[in-house]
Amino acid sequence: MTQEPVVRMRDVSKRIGSKTLIDRLTLDIPRGQVYGFLGPNGAGKTTTIRMMVGLMSISEGDILIEGASIKDRFEEAISHVGAIVENPEMYKFLTGYQNLLHYARMSPGVTKQRIWEAVERVGMQNRIHDKVKTYSLGMRQRLGVAQAILHRPKLLVLDEPTNGLDPQGIRELRDYLRVLAREEGTTVFVSSHLLSEMELMCDTVAVIQQGRLVDVKSLHPEAGEGRERETAFEVSDPQRAAELVGSGRVEGSQLIVSADREAAAGINTKLVMAGIDVYAIQAVTRSLEDQFLELTGGKDIE
Repeated sequence: MTQEPVVRMRDVSKRIGSKTLIDRLTLDIPRGQVYGFLGPNGAGKTTTIRMMVGLMSISEGDILIEGASIKDRFEEAISHVGAIVENPEMYKFLTGYQNLLHYARMSPGVTKQRIWEAVERVGMQNRIHDKVKTYSLGMRQRLGVAQAILHRPKLLVLDEPTNGLDPQGIRELRDYLRVLAREEGTTVFVSSHLLSEMELMCDTVAVIQQGRLVDVKSLHPEAGEGRERETAFEVSDPQRAAELVGSGRVEGSQLIVSADREAAAGINTKLVMAGIDVYAIQAVTRSLEDQFLELTGGKDIE
């Protein structure tokens, strides 16, 4: 059964004076996914996120969260959202648990049991009664996520959540965001400048440039989906192999051809029968970084 997207952006534009920051952005964010948001410097990622959570007005268009307009039905729309924009702000003189208890009072229906569920979800059971001022940046980031999910939001919005985290902290964040999406059905909308981490963390990424949507890519397509793959054959005579196959390109000792598994097996048989030694066969995968640079023309990202 096809489910309605958690978020629908419809022709969203943001202008400040004569400058257009976001230009008619239309995007659907499906539920239950970790959804990445990428773009070069100044592309409009943070501006989009600020409009999503009501920190910045929308010039034109609308953003619907669970069918409620962020412009016309703000309280209803934002009730479905948990967010960390930039860094989580906590009372450092209180313990982690006291902070969560304080925030829980702002949302009806958040019980002490739910607070502990959130604590366990981010793996903070052993440190939750310590004062926040003793926490590392990674621990504060975890506490921020726990606070953001207290009211069981349908959408968790994170703006550059890996900033300042060490490799272990990044991996921990990645792991519990994926668990959150898988086990609680929460949609996670995350922007980041770490392309390798986004590739590991996200199910889908949207790329914007100069305030416009460039492309949406699924990072984990189902079996059988997607375009025909490229396959690399490392051979003893790549030029002769290319002439024999009649297609592909030569890169060093490799012949690169567009071929699925069945076609690759046939090519291998043809090369061997012709007396060409085949040393290795492997699928050619293009990283998210390669695809990003291709889409944006090699521009830096935030």
